[in-house]
Amino acid sequence: MSSVARSGLTRILVVEDDEAMGSLIARGLTGEGYDITLVTNGMDALIAVANSDFAAAAIDVMMPEMTGFEVCRHLRQHGSTLPILLITARDAIEDRVFGLDSGADDYLTKPFAFAEFSARIRALVRREASTPKPVLRLGPLTLDTANVRASVHDKQLPLSTKEFSLLRYLVSRSGETVSRSDILQEVWGTTRHIDPTIVDQYVRYVRRKLDPVDAGVKIVTVRGSGYCLVVDGA
Repeated sequence: MSSVARSGLTRILVVEDDEAMGSLIARGLTGEGYDITLVTNGMDALIAVANSDFAAAAIDVMMPEMTGFEVCRHLRQHGSTLPILLITARDAIEDRVFGLDSGADDYLTKPFAFAEFSARIRALVRREASTPKPVLRLGPLTLDTANVRASVHDKQLPLSTKEFSLLRYLVSRSGETVSRSDILQEVWGTTRHIDPTIVDQYVRYVRRKLDPVDAGVKIVTVRGSGYCLVVDGA
């Protein structure tokens, strides 16, 4: 699953209940070339992470109803490896320790210089880009690459090894058009002595398994170019 938006920009989630601060951070990061999703509470943050892929998140600690600590802990308990920067006005050592113990990757206290904040975000984005992803998620679809298992809404989706490899490749390039030769090279390991129509055959197999289970994604044929995996409604 890619954390690059359709626009080609890297996605960052900002969770801040202070409207002025949230807008300031969002404008600053947008100006630096990121695609920003701004939400104002913990529940909306969890929904955003469940439905989109982000390269990093900046989460305010002191929010009503659900604190940044709780958001971070919930994400980690549910398997999310999203790089998280917690931001707060509390600078006590025990608060920093509590934040890191909650699963945060970094911790920044207010007030801060935007240049430092931006540098922390860049570091998290670089770390995320260089870390292998054993589990890929796109909407309700989850691919466990280590165990070669697929599920939709936490229910197992039976796929052959080749079907899984095809779907994994399309998910990793979601929103992009990939050619038959690209798929052959990635899934079959070669483009030599293989009829390219085998790709069309396996795409049909995977479609027949995705369509009845409300997987939230579909494989679109791009005439003359190849295939593209898209999120329903995107």
